[in-house]
Amino acid sequence: MHLILALPLLLGLAPDDTVPLPDRLLHEQLLALDTHLDTPEFFEHPGWDFARWHDRDFDGSQIDIPRMEQGGLDGGFFVIYTPQGPLTPEGYAAARNAALTRATWIQRVVAAHPDKLEMATTPADARRIAASGKRIVFQSIENSYPLGEDLSLLRHFHDLGVRLAGPVHFRNNQFADSATDTPKWHGFSPLGKQWVAEMNRLGMVIDVSHASDDVFDQALALSNTPILASHSGPKAIFDHPRNLDDDRMRKLAAAGGVLQINSMYLVKSVRDPAQEKLGERQRRWWTLSPAEQRALVAEKAALPQPTGGADFELFMRSLLHALQVMGVDHVGIGADWDGGGGVRGMEDITALPKITARLRKEGYSDADIGKIWGGNALRVLQAAEDWATAHP
Repeated sequence: MHLILALPLLLGLAPDDTVPLPDRLLHEQLLALDTHLDTPEFFEHPGWDFARWHDRDFDGSQIDIPRMEQGGLDGGFFVIYTPQGPLTPEGYAAARNAALTRATWIQRVVAAHPDKLEMATTPADARRIAASGKRIVFQSIENSYPLGEDLSLLRHFHDLGVRLAGPVHFRNNQFADSATDTPKWHGFSPLGKQWVAEMNRLGMVIDVSHASDDVFDQALALSNTPILASHSGPKAIFDHPRNLDDDRMRKLAAAGGVLQINSMYLVKSVRDPAQEKLGERQRRWWTLSPAEQRALVAEKAALPQPTGGADFELFMRSLLHALQVMGVDHVGIGADWDGGGGVRGMEDITALPKITARLRKEGYSDADIGKIWGGNALRVLQAAEDWATAHP
């Protein structure tokens, strides 16, 4: 019996009966990767165990090993994320230490579960690990701010296994402008252009999610290898600075790159003060007593369930639009799990087989669905590795 079918029974759970059995079986046979998993933040929380099944309504998490197994997620890029701080020596040092700590936690969790997880740095690693039945752990950097002004640190992170990195996050930094800040450099800074060259030299894939349109355009022009947007979406679905217009999506495809579709920035966000207050408490769940944790769950359950906002159908509209504009060789999945992602009807990764089922219903072949779920991202990773090998 396939694990994706057996595990819910072992846990006393029912598999999603909206997904036909042939589609679930296909999904389990695919090599399914997500290019932006923010789960490593949970690794640092006392008592949080990646090997245990967690309840999203309790601690807010959307990924763990049991849910990866039920949802048929073979792995992905686990993120070394650092919030943007001051552009000072002190700020750089603190960020560097935080990033190194997070990288250490990723490797510590993998080492603690050698029967379930394995680090990967190449497409060949990913295929071998998936064939063994383990889950694939690539590493990525979201926000290169921790590098400070010392690009030699990029080699150090490469040696730790990082193969994907973005220059910037929600605010401008020493390398580039953010999509959500007032332009400072109008693209890359001079140091940022050196960052691009060093990324190419090391064989690391450039991630343009969170970068401004000018940075996107310059990355396409400067990079010797295809680039990737690890968790972005189409502006045609929702006009947000984090999303890409159709023209840039076509240019990304023409350059061999890939747009990994996000499950965020699909609709205008609506503030709900009650939900925000509970969310803030939930983000500190490990500091609460057992009684306070039970009270939090009860208060969340008592709130009216949201009826608006993004749902699975809107996520699929976004994915299908990108496929129509860019072609099946240039689209993948990067839903921003544990970083704010998830929509109604796809609240955590146990719902991922629904994407495969919907793509089959839309007429996509099994081979094309395999490209979307991992093949395209691995192609870009291989191209970066090949170029670096040919240009030592």
